[in-house]
Amino acid sequence: MPIKVVDQLPAVGALSAENVFVMTESRAASQDIRPQRIAILNLMPNKITTEIQLLRLLANSPLQVDVELLRLDDHVSKHTPESHLNCFYRYFSQVADQNYDGLIITGAPLGLVDYEDVTYWDQLEGILSWADNHVTSTLFLCWAAHAALYHYYGLQREIRGDKLSGVYAQHLKQPLCPLVRGFDDEFKVPHSRYAQVPKQRFSQHDDLHILAESDVTGPYLLQNSSGSRVFVTGHPEYDVNTLADEYQRDLAAGLSPKIPEHYFPQDDPGQPPLKLWQSHAFLLFSNWLNYYVYQATPFDLGAIGRK
Repeated sequence: MPIKVVDQLPAVGALSAENVFVMTESRAASQDIRPQRIAILNLMPNKITTEIQLLRLLANSPLQVDVELLRLDDHVSKHTPESHLNCFYRYFSQVADQNYDGLIITGAPLGLVDYEDVTYWDQLEGILSWADNHVTSTLFLCWAAHAALYHYYGLQREIRGDKLSGVYAQHLKQPLCPLVRGFDDEFKVPHSRYAQVPKQRFSQHDDLHILAESDVTGPYLLQNSSGSRVFVTGHPEYDVNTLADEYQRDLAAGLSPKIPEHYFPQDDPGQPPLKLWQSHAFLLFSNWLNYYVYQATPFDLGAIGRK
């Protein structure tokens, strides 16, 4: 089954061109099935690009997924047309009384900003608390993963001396966990961040389990015991050129960035990179949808709040 989205969403055309099966609302209305309701709180500046990246991964599942795009109240997006947001997004306050099978919270370019200095930190903390009683499982990506680890467990990040940027091999630590079912012992994932939570701090919390990590990136994939919270400190959703675009952007800004590691062939930015992480990205999202959302959520979404 495919994801279901609004007919006119730009991602429909982009993904259809990739032979990704996307079902529009008009077609889905004819099916007698309860789809999985997945909300995406999109904190990235270029929201249209992020929509395509995440919808691509959600579409690779036998489940029908009904996607709802959310935005923060009282926060103005500078890089996405307001007309697009008004057409395809709902403010969180408009859905605060609803329940969802799953929630995805994206990263944000706030790696050097203290959490309490983020303009929407109070609202985001409210959403994280709301999710505990309104969502079966929440998937946190990159900055959102560190922010959620801080909110739920008090785990403060450390700022690296230089930006972690590249594609890094991750090593599987708990192969019997359903979230990594079918994963290779070693797999690659893009990372792009300044912050990191030292591994030893996770040992203070018995409810947190490291599923995959590397010596360079630290813990990459974690979850709590119930699977209601999944933390992804990298960017499995990235397109093949995303790191290259970030590198060129930083060059243009005069930041003297390092060449992303293990990304360009022979570390030559003049050569096109290869996408070496897509299969595991698909598998991660498919496993999350199946084992932590579909298998765990009640048929009656209203029962989530009564758990």
